[in-house]
Amino acid sequence: MRSNSVALMMIHFKMSLSQPRVPADLPPILAALWHDGKGEWHKAHELAQDVPDPDGAWVHAFLHRKEGDAANAAYWYRRAGQPVCRDSLDQEWASSIESDALLRYFARLLMYRTSCHT
Repeated sequence: MRSNSVALMMIHFKMSLSQPRVPADLPPILAALWHDGKGEWHKAHELAQDVPDPDGAWVHAFLHRKEGDAANAAYWYRRAGQPVCRDSLDQEWASSIESDALLRYFARLLMYRTSCHT
């Protein structure tokens, strides 16, 4: 049941890209991906660089790869413990929101929402 709820949250996340504002309850790493999905690279980078874990480093790497700064991207992929991605940018963005690490963010957000509404 919970995995269906997480999948539904991912769908809502993708649908939220049609909205004018980032959902207020997104963790910073997902907010960074949301801003990137809206074409707001600088805001996405600002958020991602402040996430001090491998997930933040991965999104940070992706953003530098998107920017065209391969050397900086390679540094952040190393910090993330990930190989430099060779997929298209669109494929990597989709993979990032479907990664196990970010699914845990969705699950935590779901648990938080559930505990606040019980």
